[in-house]
Amino acid sequence: MQHFNSVKDALYVLEGKWSVLLIAALASGKKRYLELQRMVEGIGPKMLSKELSKLELNGLISRTQLNTKPITVEYELTEYGKSLQPLIDAIGEWGKEHREKIRKEISASRK
Repeated sequence: MQHFNSVKDALYVLEGKWSVLLIAALASGKKRYLELQRMVEGIGPKMLSKELSKLELNGLISRTQLNTKPITVEYELTEYGKSLQPLIDAIGEWGKEHREKIRKEISASRK
C-alpha cells in the first residue's frame, strides 16, 4: 500500500501530459517561455503558465527573471527536478519501443 501511495504522490505532481513534456524539454538546459511554447506543441499560453507555476511550486524548476528590456524569463530544472531524468529516459525508451511494436503489428496486419 505504501508503494501505491508513493506512485499516487508522484502522479499528482506529474499529472497531465504537459508536466512531463516540459521537464523533458528543460532536461537539455535553460529555456525561455516562448522556446518552451514552441517545443511543446499544442500547449497554449495559459496552460503553459499554469504548468510552469505548478512545477516551480513543487521545486522541480526554477524561474529566473533577467534584467533586460523587454524582461526575459528563463526556466531550468532544479537539482531536484534533474532527479527525474532516469524516469524521463525510461518513458522515452518505452515510447520508442512501443512505437516500433505498433508499426510492426500494423505492417504485419497489412500483409
